[in-house]
Amino acid sequence: MSLFAIILTVIATFFAMEFVAWSSHKYIMHGWGWGWHRDHHEPHDNVFEKNDLYGVVGAAMSISMFAVGSPLVMGASAWEPGTWIGLGILFYGIVYTLIHDGLVHQRYFRWVPKRGYAKRLVQAHKLHHATIGKEGGVSFGFVIARDPAVLKQELKAQREAGIAVVRDALG
Repeated sequence: MSLFAIILTVIATFFAMEFVAWSSHKYIMHGWGWGWHRDHHEPHDNVFEKNDLYGVVGAAMSISMFAVGSPLVMGASAWEPGTWIGLGILFYGIVYTLIHDGLVHQRYFRWVPKRGYAKRLVQAHKLHHATIGKEGGVSFGFVIARDPAVLKQELKAQREAGIAVVRDALG
């Protein structure tokens, strides 16, 4: 592969992972996978959550793609783009960990952004946590955050329609 194709593959995979994360979060974590995700939405003093197992799944996806792309593992049937897809997944996982676990949930550091996109990310994810239980909700992505004012309107509509039980975080 050319250097351009490699860079394009890594970047495209990184951005595709936001869609994978969004859809997995909405339809798996808040669906049949709620058993692993529930403790992430409930107060606790544990260092780890069952929800962290989803990070292990993401790591397994990345490792699997590295293996598929590795001639040492796959021999002549190695598929080179696998290496670069694995790298894009890895980069997304690093950014996810820093933003979601670090910035939003402050598991690794304490910093509350006062303005800009970082503040918008925190606000959007806090609104995601405004629902009680797995039903309804907004802002299922981790790196792309929509306008918090719009998300508040969506949560209000969900509460009024009986779709979601919403904490008193809408102001």
